[in-house]
Amino acid sequence: MDKIIGNFGLLLEFPVVNIKILLDGLMIGALFALAAYGLALVWGVMNVKNLAQGDFVIAGGYVAWWLHGFGMPALFGVPAAFVVLWVVGYVCYRLIITRVIERDLFTSLLATFGIAIMMAQILNLLFGSDTQSIKLPYETLYFFDGFVDVPIAKLIGVCMAASLATAVVLFMKFSRMGQAIRATSQDARAARVLGIDTEKVYSFTFSLNAAICGAAGAIIVMVWLIQPFYGITYAVRSFVVVTAAGLGNLPGVIAAGLGIGVLEQYGSHIFGIGYQQAIAVLLLLLVLVVRMLQQRRSRQALK
Repeated sequence: MDKIIGNFGLLLEFPVVNIKILLDGLMIGALFALAAYGLALVWGVMNVKNLAQGDFVIAGGYVAWWLHGFGMPALFGVPAAFVVLWVVGYVCYRLIITRVIERDLFTSLLATFGIAIMMAQILNLLFGSDTQSIKLPYETLYFFDGFVDVPIAKLIGVCMAASLATAVVLFMKFSRMGQAIRATSQDARAARVLGIDTEKVYSFTFSLNAAICGAAGAIIVMVWLIQPFYGITYAVRSFVVVTAAGLGNLPGVIAAGLGIGVLEQYGSHIFGIGYQQAIAVLLLLLVLVVRMLQQRRSRQALK
């Protein structure tokens, strides 16, 4: 308890520490938001809760790390991971997801949980259980007499995440496939009546989600560590972000991702790094309780 009080007092005694925590939280939160946006697409369009979301992220990181080992520049690993995970997502859809779209919630959770276990074990067999990362030859910027450090690699990662998110938003807004995806998410039956091939929309959406996760993982491996069994950490955070923001609410997804990143950084500073995962789970429980209370009030109002 004394250590917790001391860590909290440090924030008050040295306000510059808050700037460091905020910057770190916003940078990791941007990647949370990117992965969560893909989950929001799959959840909203196909009504599939993808428990393999985090494993797609880790797989993308390993694609970039493996290619970098053969001499490919680290930044090129992002588009490479996007393409490879697109293919992986398409294969998963054709083999498994297409069979559970019209099924109940438990079936989709069980199917995607199976995908998550399979991917984690495959990555473990291929690359081992050691943590991996890509060391970029970039300097670190220092501010406030060195109390705040901002690695240029993290800034590059945030810029790449923002660029990809912007590209996806523009695609969803102006392309015919993007319009078909939005129409299907609103009413799949009506979309079929209007001539939209919903099967094609579903396969495209799931593949796009996997590709977005792959790109996010390729960015993560440049600034943090990856390991075959780290997928659950990103899956939980994606569910927290989407549940808090709501389906189809892109500004909400961004705000929730950034907010969760900041809260986790504050929590790990005050309580210790060992409690970081527990904070993510606690946030998910709190969001679910709030959503349940909101729905209960809505039902009472209808009466």
